Amino acid sequence: MRLALFLPLAALLFGSCAGYHVGPIKPTRMAKVTTIAVPSFKNDTLLPRVEVLLANAVIKQLQQDGTYRIVRENEADAIFQGHLEQVVRRPARSVRGNVLLTREYLLTLRCTYEVTDRVTGAILDRRAALGQATFFVSGTDAIAADLTQDERQAIPIAAENLAKDIVSHLSEGW
Repeated sequence: MRLALFLPLAALLFGSCAGYHVGPIKPTRMAKVTTIAVPSFKNDTLLPRVEVLLANAVIKQLQQDGTYRIVRENEADAIFQGHLEQVVRRPARSVRGNVLLTREYLLTLRCTYEVTDRVTGAILDRRAALGQATFFVSGTDAIAADLTQDERQAIPIAAENLAKDIVSHLSEGW
């Protein structure tokens, strides 16, 4: 009687974790990669001095994720190459009573990236990624507003969101 009760309970207890394991689960195309190098991004936009900011954001996210170790290019299993293609600022919210004035903007950074095997040169991953942030226009009217400064403060937030998108693709596959 006890054995008949114990056997299904043991099967349920030990069978419920089938297929799971502890530790990072890399995508199959990145299975052999343990170290990665992240040089500065290439910049095709008119946004100045953003290349290193984007690379640092990706490095920080990779370190927080812990799936890959960051090393120099000559020591890496794979090399990450990012390419900032587009920066778009779109109106998100207008001023009440005056639809021609914008109070809030949506800033979008669009980039493509490629991960290549350092030894063979084979492309392991190639995708596009987006990073977005919203920002409000300071000042009470159109004359006092400093749109450039407000946008400049939103760029690091968009870069961080872009890096999160990239690292989730690299470490989890989606």
